[in-house]
Amino acid sequence: MPSKRPRRTLLSASLTALIAIGLLFTPASAQPNELPNTIVLIAHPSVGTANVSRDTARAMFAMRQRTWPNGQAAQVYVLPNRDPVHGRFSKEQLGVYPHQLQLAWDRMVFSGMGQAPNRARDQADMPQQVASTPGALGYLEREYLDESVRVISME
Repeated sequence: MPSKRPRRTLLSASLTALIAIGLLFTPASAQPNELPNTIVLIAHPSVGTANVSRDTARAMFAMRQRTWPNGQAAQVYVLPNRDPVHGRFSKEQLGVYPHQLQLAWDRMVFSGMGQAPNRARDQADMPQQVASTPGALGYLEREYLDESVRVISME
């Protein structure tokens, strides 16, 4: 009975070679932070903060923190709940589900302790809203980014 060991070794070597070739031909621009559909935090150009922690961003978008870390008043903008980018941002960047954010906003509004965030109609509207509101914070896919807003990195 012939041994299956040489066949496995050949298969393993072939797979390793294919993976190596694939890595060689993967463009350097395929880094996650450079893809056009990567979601970035944006702010009004006057915001003095260059980066925020994930916890700070989560608190700001949950409307629990109403100021930037430097003390400047913050105005939060979000996309409509049904927008897929809103769902991706909530889950991937903030680590919460969109319905959890909505529950937090509803609790604040109905208890009289706060307000819901401002709404942008869509990603094309988001930079316009953020650029025209001092202290504003929002998010959008990198392809919608323009020079009217500044990117805030999230640690």
